[in-house]
Amino acid sequence: MWLKFWVIALSIGSLVIAENEIKKAVDETGSDIEAAEEEIQDESETTIDKVETFSADINFNSWSELYDYLKEIEEATSETTEDAVEPAVQLQLMTDGDALTLDGENNEEGEPVIVHGTISDVIHEVPAPDLSQSKVIIGDEEDTQKSAKSKIITTKADWTFIQHTLKTLDEKEMAIKSKLEDEVSDEELTEDEKKGKEIFEKGKQITTLTRANRKLAHNMFVEAAELGYIPAKERVAWSQLLGSNSLEELPIARKTFEELAELGKPDSQMAMGFLYATGLGGLEPNGAKALLYYTFGAIGGSSWAQMALAYRYWSGIGVTPSCEKALDFYRRVANGVADELTLSGGTAVHRLRLHDEAENPGQSSGVLDSDLISYYQLQAEKGDVKAQLGLGQLHYQGGRGVEQDHQRALNYFLRAADAGDAHAMAFLGKMYLEGSEAVPQDNATAFQYFKAAADRNNPVGQAGLGLMYLHGRHVEKDVNKAFQYFNSAADRGWVDGHLQLGNMYLAGLGVRRDYKLAIKYFNLASQAGNTLAIYQLAKMHAAGTGMIRSCHTAVELFKNVVERGKWADKLMEAYADYRDGHVNEALIKYMLLSDLGYEVSQSNTAFILDRKETDLFNVNETMVRALQYLGRAAAQGYAPARVRLGDYYYYGWGTDVDFASAAVHYRIASDQLHSAQAMFNLGYMHEQGLGMKQDIHLAKRFYDMAAEASTDAKVPVALALAKLSVLFGLRYMTENDWQELTLSLDPATYLGPDWDLYLITTLLGLLVLVVYLRRPQP
Repeated sequence: MWLKFWVIALSIGSLVIAENEIKKAVDETGSDIEAAEEEIQDESETTIDKVETFSADINFNSWSELYDYLKEIEEATSETTEDAVEPAVQLQLMTDGDALTLDGENNEEGEPVIVHGTISDVIHEVPAPDLSQSKVIIGDEEDTQKSAKSKIITTKADWTFIQHTLKTLDEKEMAIKSKLEDEVSDEELTEDEKKGKEIFEKGKQITTLTRANRKLAHNMFVEAAELGYIPAKERVAWSQLLGSNSLEELPIARKTFEELAELGKPDSQMAMGFLYATGLGGLEPNGAKALLYYTFGAIGGSSWAQMALAYRYWSGIGVTPSCEKALDFYRRVANGVADELTLSGGTAVHRLRLHDEAENPGQSSGVLDSDLISYYQLQAEKGDVKAQLGLGQLHYQGGRGVEQDHQRALNYFLRAADAGDAHAMAFLGKMYLEGSEAVPQDNATAFQYFKAAADRNNPVGQAGLGLMYLHGRHVEKDVNKAFQYFNSAADRGWVDGHLQLGNMYLAGLGVRRDYKLAIKYFNLASQAGNTLAIYQLAKMHAAGTGMIRSCHTAVELFKNVVERGKWADKLMEAYADYRDGHVNEALIKYMLLSDLGYEVSQSNTAFILDRKETDLFNVNETMVRALQYLGRAAAQGYAPARVRLGDYYYYGWGTDVDFASAAVHYRIASDQLHSAQAMFNLGYMHEQGLGMKQDIHLAKRFYDMAAEASTDAKVPVALALAKLSVLFGLRYMTENDWQELTLSLDPATYLGPDWDLYLITTLLGLLVLVVYLRRPQP
């Protein structure tokens, strides 16, 4: 199995722009991506002036120099101008089993300098290479010519770290390339398209505002699309697809997507994959075409297409299940999600289930009622510091039905801080540290607020000061002080303290590298829902860093990360649409998120279809689709979906009646998910002998288990047991001879022939006792 990575590195302050021809080649396991060859001419014609060889004894810290250097280059590429510069360093890394090869650029004679290595061989130890040279190749040409014996490059544990680092840069380069390709120069646009581009950019600026006028922005996008500007046409098509409550606009959106997909637009290819997967827009469902379009979109860089493809490989939908392929695609999307996270941690994701609300109407859904928000606003106006702080945090992070609004958050935090609240001071520090449309980025102001909060022993302020000392913002960089502040914040249970301590122990910043402690702190932060902590754990599981490598666990963690991306807002949009009566609009959004792997969307889609609340499909097709989505939600561990799936097979909804399959699903829900409903259903099927052998004793056992699993099941279980007792008595009477039964009831059998004398004596005694007790009292 071959892995091939190309990394183009520039000197600090330069931009990497290389024209690649990328192709996707996947072998039988399909876990890796092979990049196509690049042709790069170096006008400077510099020579190779330093060659180094690593030894098997070299430790992880030595490789961090290579990582730091490449990371600085990566950061520099995002800050430089559009002036292209020739690449300075190029490394090609491959592996075949345990053998490693590092292939550098050609030497002066045009011959490649290659060094091979295997994990079992050892060579002499030398210092780490001087990466400040204009060109550096890891390897020693003369040694390879002198000895046919393979040489070690690094240990396996170190290699996984380097592999991931270089792969991240490779993906970054591909993303830059894709972005550059999408940006058409003004010279290639017509006059109408130039005007459309100008209108489109103004519309985009409106959507970035906290209190965006979305209707105005949409009208501008439509106007730009009518002028022929391609990005605007694509955006309007998505609005027609996801914002339509009728069937009329879906074919129009499909036509636009077909046109743009032929032009190679990844997001339009993703849309065509979704339309073929669901059969919307007048298309017949076609899993093969859906997979094809998803693949094209994923290769082109569409995050949604990568998520859809990863979920298919994870679940085996239309493809052979492959954990490694799922890991690869999920990791790509997770890298982008992690890069976009701010100090606020991103918008909170609320997974609201329509089924749970229907089953428990009085239970809170987590969405704040407008009356309740008005009450807190009134309390805040009266000077209630807790109300001011709570509203500030709510608007700062968003969620629970409230959109992010940093301007309002700033106002509430300022009022609470003026009242002396340390928590509000700390959050003001976070706002100034990262900057937003509400406040300019200001390290000095951020430091003042963090310092004021930390002086009051506030963990948020302590973590903020730790960040400023760690990165040298407004203060001299001091990792030791940063560690102290993070440790103090962690001792008080603050999630950012746990996260940053995990980062420091993972990278060995100011402390000795300790993977166990890094895992401990990442676990603590992830339990509080910190996305970056989950992301770090996913990377460690994927690489086997500090633990046994687990592809399965890494995929689940990366999936958790990508489902917290900015597109998770669609969940709340769909929920709001459903509550407002726009069922078709909500259903399409839920179906889209279902294809991306969101279990809550799959269960909500099945719920809407099960209740036949949509007119997008006919009745029979609705039940078939509901069965499909129930199966996907059940496969991800949602117990009510598993029970409902059993019901579909039991009653023959959307499929043929199949008691055996129904019993299988009930059994899974009972054994693995401890569903009381499933236990009750299994008891009934055992009682009636449906899909399994009739067994009254097993039926009673499952009824009893249902009563133990849920208090709500006690009444129906009591009735079922009463019925079971009657059936048991009747069955006993029918299975035994009536004459034998009559003899068994004859008193003479037990008391002898004089049983009547005994009876009369007993009755007389009882009569005397009654008369005595009822005699008049003196």
